[in-house]
Amino acid sequence: MKNIVLLGLLIASTATPALAISRYNSMSMTCAEAKAVINRERAVIMRYPAKRTPNMTLYDRYVADSNACDNGYYAEQDYLPTKDRASCPVYICRPTTDLDDDELIFRR
Repeated sequence: MKNIVLLGLLIASTATPALAISRYNSMSMTCAEAKAVINRERAVIMRYPAKRTPNMTLYDRYVADSNACDNGYYAEQDYLPTKDRASCPVYICRPTTDLDDDELIFRR
């Protein structure tokens, strides 16, 4: 029985880092505050209302730089709505690829 409890604790402790990413509402922050949070925590989830459907909430993972992205990804500039700006420049992770556009079309 002790082994089962210890195994359960071990599994729970390995799952904890995935839950550690902070979540914020970008519309409650200024652009400078949002950038400061992203830079301090290296990666965060930001929620914001959709432009075309205001009742819908969108979200994405924003990062400080490419070092916060997984292998095979890089940081690319994107824009996030904040309390004081409609387009605050931030970074998100995008996949890198060695394939050119023609190979992407025909690859399955």
